[in-house]
Amino acid sequence: MLVSLLTKIFGSANERMVKKYLKVVEKINQLEPKYVAMSDDELRAQTQLFKERLEKGETLDDILPEAFATAREASKRVLGMRPFDVQLVGGMVLHNGLIAEMRTGEGKTLVATLPVYLNALSGKGVHVVTVNDYLASRDSSWMGRLYNYLGLSTGCIVHGMSDHQRRDAYHSDVTYGTNHEFGFDYLRDNMKFRFEDMVMRPFNYAIVDEVDSILIDEARTPLIISGSAEDSSDLYRSINALIPKLAPEHYEKDEKQRSVTLTDTGIERIEELLREAGLIHGETLYDIHNISVVHHVNQALKAHTLFTRDVDYIVKNNKVIIIDEFTGRMMDGRRYSEGLHQALEAKEGVTIETENQTLASITYQNFFRMYPKLSGMTGTAMTEAHEFEEIYKLRTVDIPTNRPVARIDNDDEVYLTAQEKYKAMIEQIKICQQKGQPVLVGTTSIEKSEMISQMLQTEKVKHQVLNARYHEQEAAIITEAGAPGAVTIATNMAGRGTDIKLGGNLEARIAKEIAGLTDENEVKKVVDRVTEEVKALEEQVKAAGGLYVIGTERHESRRIDNQLRGRSGRQGDPGESKFYISLQDDLMRIFGSDRLDAMLRKLGVKEGEAISHAWISKALERAQQKVEARNFDIRKHLLRYDDVMNDQRKIIYEQRRELMLSQDISEMVADMRSDVIETIVQRHIPQDSLIEQWDLEGLQSEIHRVFGIHIDAKAWANEEGIAEAEIIQRIIEAVSQHMKAKEEKYGALMMRTAETNMVLRILDKCWKDHLLTLDQLRQGINLRAYAQGNPLNEYKREAFVLFQNMLEVLREETISSLAHFEIDVPDPTILSQLLNPEMNFDLLEEQTPAWEDPEVTPEAEVVPLTRPNRSSQSRSSSGGIEGSGRIQRNAACPCGSGKKFKHCHGAIDPS
Repeated sequence: MLVSLLTKIFGSANERMVKKYLKVVEKINQLEPKYVAMSDDELRAQTQLFKERLEKGETLDDILPEAFATAREASKRVLGMRPFDVQLVGGMVLHNGLIAEMRTGEGKTLVATLPVYLNALSGKGVHVVTVNDYLASRDSSWMGRLYNYLGLSTGCIVHGMSDHQRRDAYHSDVTYGTNHEFGFDYLRDNMKFRFEDMVMRPFNYAIVDEVDSILIDEARTPLIISGSAEDSSDLYRSINALIPKLAPEHYEKDEKQRSVTLTDTGIERIEELLREAGLIHGETLYDIHNISVVHHVNQALKAHTLFTRDVDYIVKNNKVIIIDEFTGRMMDGRRYSEGLHQALEAKEGVTIETENQTLASITYQNFFRMYPKLSGMTGTAMTEAHEFEEIYKLRTVDIPTNRPVARIDNDDEVYLTAQEKYKAMIEQIKICQQKGQPVLVGTTSIEKSEMISQMLQTEKVKHQVLNARYHEQEAAIITEAGAPGAVTIATNMAGRGTDIKLGGNLEARIAKEIAGLTDENEVKKVVDRVTEEVKALEEQVKAAGGLYVIGTERHESRRIDNQLRGRSGRQGDPGESKFYISLQDDLMRIFGSDRLDAMLRKLGVKEGEAISHAWISKALERAQQKVEARNFDIRKHLLRYDDVMNDQRKIIYEQRRELMLSQDISEMVADMRSDVIETIVQRHIPQDSLIEQWDLEGLQSEIHRVFGIHIDAKAWANEEGIAEAEIIQRIIEAVSQHMKAKEEKYGALMMRTAETNMVLRILDKCWKDHLLTLDQLRQGINLRAYAQGNPLNEYKREAFVLFQNMLEVLREETISSLAHFEIDVPDPTILSQLLNPEMNFDLLEEQTPAWEDPEVTPEAEVVPLTRPNRSSQSRSSSGGIEGSGRIQRNAACPCGSGKKFKHCHGAIDPS
């Protein structure tokens, strides 16, 4: 009550923030006459003047009013669009690293040009992230005219580009691209072997379009780069043939959790079938040598019971292609992990692709949190404002519309059965079409789209279908969706990036009708005629009530429903929306409709009747809120596990970058050599032990295995008073002499090249193996809960131990490989060719696995590669010390303890 009263008096926090921005808008508007009076050359020259002012110490905030005024005037001259005052407010929100919620049709694409221009003046680059290649290409081409006019360069990253093209795009002032492309380029860069092969610059500022879709919806599936594993396609086919022989009582399915498990009778039945097929050995399915079969059975069971063709995926060109549940688009090239995609391929009888193994991975949360400044824009962010603030530290600001919203949002109509619901919906569509009102029907799957299409065909209602099957015709279908009486069925309208304009799309109609015309007078006549026609059609549609949006069921997320509604009523246009619900809908069925069902029957709702009441809509909204909260917990859980590895990943990727930048890593290799020798000696000569307890024979054997040299440790032991430290020093000297001889044989340049390439290649090999180990650890870690253990804490502890073990293996394998490698180079000219920087040094190690398609996985873990040597990336158990980031790990610790830095403030803490 008190809060409500104070809000009425002082306004909400959002209103106060918007008022503050509107004061800056007044300054920008006061500057407008000055920039209107400038010539094109004078306006362009402002860019260089702004850069000079920044170099002299002014900040971006200092020049914001003038930069925004410049960009607005340039937009008028180049694009024919003058940003409204509320668009300037949106631009300032984005510049300040916040999320701008702007309704559909309010011009978010144009809004982004204001902060993009301002921030690009720093010369550090700006990334504009979109949801698909079409929007990235369209926006970079469309808005690129504005940037180019003002003297800034524009690049665009799309699928299929070469590294050279990508590097040029990333070094532009403004770079457009999809979240997938930016993320995968980051991972690929951290698998390169030369610094000059990396394509990205250090991150500076990113604006994420459809920020809720990218940072919320897609955050459940991390980015993964994978390589080929062993082929087991025959096993997938064999087990797939057995699953249809299971009855419903043989397994338990939980649609809420998207999980399925065999019952006791199910286990007995599948064991019987597997024995008959000769696929298991031993007494039970769960014998240790049948673990692989268990995995295949579980994935095949999931494929048959949880995944539905034309809902979760489609089959096209002999391939199983995932359908994005949020946008309804095909996700070509993306694959489910852990053998699930292969199980689906076996189920559908298409070619089974080879399984993949993770080589590099990162969650979207941790990827986007690497940007020093991040902002986003969307039409629907307020429902997820809490998650944006908690995960990304991004506040959401609701930007007022340029004109009041005139759309009428009707209460939901609830029916007992789906059949009744569809019947009522078809009648409403026919009423709208008869009076010339365009209709947009939003569905949640391809299957539902095609079912409604069949119903409309039966009723002889002309319509268009927009889903993953007709992806190529998307632009043409959307263009005509606002025409009088048009009926368009769309599977998830989120992130389409194209407005439905009442009367039809004028630009698209003109482009179509003037195609092939060369005479300017003829073109002008056609343009004038089409403009008049579209204007008349627009008035006709407005008189009929504007675009009528029909939702065929409620989505799990309120945002998706709001995005569908938001297609109607753009820029003050009239419009209407209504959702048709039945108690048989997935949301109602899975998340509980018993109380609602009982209530409707108690009220005496009969077959064919509907109930429409604000209370019902509120009840549905509460159900959606529960689902959203559950999905947030899933994403947060995923992030907690990825955070365990994030610090390690940063260490590895930064050290890898340093290796590529270093001309000479011989000092680092010498440190690694000393560490390996120290470890080997301590293993065979325990601390404070008697000479009789020393394993000298084992020490000699181990030194020979690792370094390829012979030492006479037994003779050293006969020397009076010899200590462990003396033996370590002698071995170091012997190995150093061995490596010195190798350097004299091949030359210093060859050795430096060999050292860098060897460390990078073995580092990648160890990292790949480490990722596989972590995948296996992650899959079974939840079982620790049965022993009263906290799975996350157990994962933290074991992941840290595995990380340290990986570093030990890395050091030993690197040092051993360098000590043993030999190159037969009879001709000196061949040696010079080997050292050519354009050629990879592949003689020393096996080839890096070829790139595989990116893979989708339900969970994410990522880890590091080489030994950390800077405390700025590790967490010390005794706290950080100022300026410790560049200290060599074998140097004395600056804290004055007398210990080496690696054993003091440079130590890694597993917590």
